[in-house]
Amino acid sequence: MTELKIFIPEELKRKMEQLKVNWSKIIRDFIIKEIEELNNLKSIVSKSFLTEENALEFSKSVDESLANKFRELAQK
Repeated sequence: MTELKIFIPEELKRKMEQLKVNWSKIIRDFIIKEIEELNNLKSIVSKSFLTEENALEFSKSVDESLANKFRELAQK
Protein backbone atom coordinates (compact mmCIF):
# COMPACT_ATOMS: atom_id res chain seq x y z
CA MET A 1 0.00 0.00 0.00
CA THR A 2 1.20 3.51 -0.74
CA GLU A 3 1.11 6.57 1.48
CA LEU A 4 -0.73 9.84 0.82
CA LYS A 5 0.25 12.97 2.70
CA ILE A 6 -2.30 15.75 3.21
CA PHE A 7 -2.12 19.06 5.02
CA ILE A 8 -4.89 20.08 7.40
CA PRO A 9 -5.30 22.99 9.81
CA GLU A 10 -4.06 22.42 13.37
CA GLU A 11 -7.57 22.91 14.76
CA LEU A 12 -8.90 20.12 12.56
CA LYS A 13 -6.07 17.86 13.67
CA ARG A 14 -6.92 18.51 17.33
CA LYS A 15 -10.58 17.69 16.70
CA MET A 16 -9.62 14.50 14.87
CA GLU A 17 -7.37 13.41 17.73
CA GLN A 18 -10.23 13.79 20.20
CA LEU A 19 -12.20 11.21 18.25
CA LYS A 20 -10.52 7.85 18.44
CA VAL A 21 -11.38 6.59 14.97
CA ASN A 22 -9.45 5.05 12.09
CA TRP A 23 -9.09 8.17 9.94
CA SER A 24 -7.04 6.30 7.39
CA LYS A 25 -9.94 3.94 6.68
CA ILE A 26 -12.48 6.75 6.63
CA ILE A 27 -10.45 8.76 4.11
CA ARG A 28 -9.68 5.66 2.03
CA ASP A 29 -13.40 4.75 1.87
CA PHE A 30 -14.27 8.34 0.98
CA ILE A 31 -11.75 8.40 -1.87
CA ILE A 32 -13.06 5.09 -3.21
CA LYS A 33 -16.64 6.43 -3.15
CA GLU A 34 -15.64 9.68 -4.86
CA ILE A 35 -13.79 7.80 -7.61
CA GLU A 36 -16.86 5.63 -8.22
CA GLU A 37 -19.14 8.67 -8.39
CA LEU A 38 -16.80 10.55 -10.72
CA ASN A 39 -16.51 7.50 -12.99
CA ASN A 40 -20.31 7.20 -13.06
CA LEU A 41 -20.60 10.89 -13.93
CA LYS A 42 -17.94 10.51 -16.61
CA SER A 43 -19.89 7.60 -18.09
CA ILE A 44 -23.12 9.61 -18.15
CA VAL A 45 -21.45 12.65 -19.69
CA SER A 46 -19.74 10.55 -22.36
CA LYS A 47 -23.18 9.37 -23.56
CA SER A 48 -24.65 12.88 -23.63
CA PHE A 49 -25.49 14.59 -26.90
CA LEU A 50 -25.26 18.02 -25.28
CA THR A 51 -22.24 20.17 -25.85
CA GLU A 52 -20.83 22.08 -22.90
CA GLU A 53 -22.36 25.25 -24.36
CA ASN A 54 -25.79 23.55 -24.64
CA ALA A 55 -25.56 22.35 -21.05
CA LEU A 56 -24.71 25.85 -19.81
CA GLU A 57 -27.61 27.37 -21.76
CA PHE A 58 -29.98 24.73 -20.39
CA SER A 59 -28.71 25.34 -16.85
CA LYS A 60 -29.24 29.09 -17.21
CA SER A 61 -32.75 28.50 -18.51
CA VAL A 62 -33.62 26.23 -15.59
CA ASP A 63 -32.15 28.74 -13.12
CA GLU A 64 -34.24 31.56 -14.59
CA SER A 65 -37.37 29.40 -14.58
CA LEU A 66 -36.90 28.42 -10.93
CA ALA A 67 -36.17 32.03 -9.95
CA ASN A 68 -39.39 33.16 -11.62
CA LYS A 69 -41.37 30.41 -9.90
CA PHE A 70 -39.99 31.38 -6.48
CA ARG A 71 -40.75 35.06 -7.14
CA GLU A 72 -44.35 34.13 -7.95
CA LEU A 73 -44.64 32.07 -4.77
CA ALA A 74 -43.16 34.86 -2.69
CA GLN A 75 -45.75 37.32 -3.97
CA LYS A 76 -48.68 35.13 -2.87
